Amino acid sequence: MDVVAGLLDGPRARGAFLLRSHLSAPWGMRIEDEAPLTIVPVLRGSGWVGAAVSASGHGRDVDRGVQVEEGDVVLLRGPDHYVVADSPATAPQVVIGPTEVCRAIDGGPSPMTVLGVRSWGNDPDGETVIVTGTYPLDGEVGRRILRVLPPRVVLRSGQVDTVLVEMLAREVVQDLPGQEAVLDRLLDLLLISCLRTWLSGPDAPGWYRADADPVVGAALRLIHHDPARAWSVESLAREVGLSRAAFSRRFTELVGEPPMAYLTGWRLDLAADLLLADDATVASVARAVGYGTPFALSSAFKRVRGVSPAVHRARARAA
Repeated sequence: MDVVAGLLDGPRARGAFLLRSHLSAPWGMRIEDEAPLTIVPVLRGSGWVGAAVSASGHGRDVDRGVQVEEGDVVLLRGPDHYVVADSPATAPQVVIGPTEVCRAIDGGPSPMTVLGVRSWGNDPDGETVIVTGTYPLDGEVGRRILRVLPPRVVLRSGQVDTVLVEMLAREVVQDLPGQEAVLDRLLDLLLISCLRTWLSGPDAPGWYRADADPVVGAALRLIHHDPARAWSVESLAREVGLSRAAFSRRFTELVGEPPMAYLTGWRLDLAADLLLADDATVASVARAVGYGTPFALSSAFKRVRGVSPAVHRARARAA
C-alpha cells in the first residue's frame, strides 16, 4: 500500500456530502463545515475562493483569494473556514455550518433554496454552476497527504480528467438505486486524480518523490506492503542492494527522515487507523504493524503520540 492508496483504501468516502449549486451574481457563501477535505469542480461560469480569517461571519474578512473558471477544480483542506463568491467584492450572504445547515448572515431569509435532487442555489438558470463534495474521512494514513497539502489547491482546466468531472456533475443530480455508492466512488476517483496531479508538481513531499528512486522507492514499497516484517536498516539495505551506510544516507536525503523513523511513523499511522475497527484489539493491531507485544505498541504509541492506544480509540469514537 502506498500513501495515496491509503487515503482511499480503508476509510473510503461513504455517504459523502455532495451538492450542485446554480448561482447568479451577486452570490457569496461562507463555509464553516470544517470538513477534512473538500473538492469543488467549476462546471460553468466562474467564481472566487478565499480563506475566511475570522469567525465573525460578517464583513469581507477574507484573504486575496483566487479566481476560478469553468473546468477548474479546487481542493480545500479543512478545518479552516473559507468563502466562495462571484467576486472578492461580494460579501458572504449565507453561512453553511458543520451539519450543512444554511443560514442568512443578516438573519433574514436565505437567498438559497432547494432546486432539485442534491441541487440548490439562487437561480436554476444561473450563469455559474459548481459542485461541492466534502470528504468525511480523516484517517492517520490519509493525514500524511493532508498535512502536506496547502490550505487551497487550484487545478486548472485540463489538469484534471474532464470525464470524471462530467460524470460526477451528471450523477450528483440523479436519484437511482445505489446512487450514494456511485457518488462516493466517483468522488474517490476525482480525488485521486487531483492528488496525482498535485503530487506530480514541485511541492510534492519527499516521501512521494522518493517513490520514483529505484533504491529508496523499492524500500518504501517494502515497508508499505509488509509493515509487520521485522525490518532494520541492515535488512532494508540488503533487500535493495546497498550498504547500510549508503542506503541510510540516500533514504534520509530523499525522504527527509531516517529509515527507522519513517518506518515507525508509518506503523503508528496504520495502527491508529486499525485501532478504530470494532473487532480490533491492541494485540491484533500490534501483530499487524510489526510490534511483538501489545506493550511494545502501547509504549511506542504513547512515546510518539502522547496518548495510549486506548485513549486514542476513545477520543476518535467520541469525536
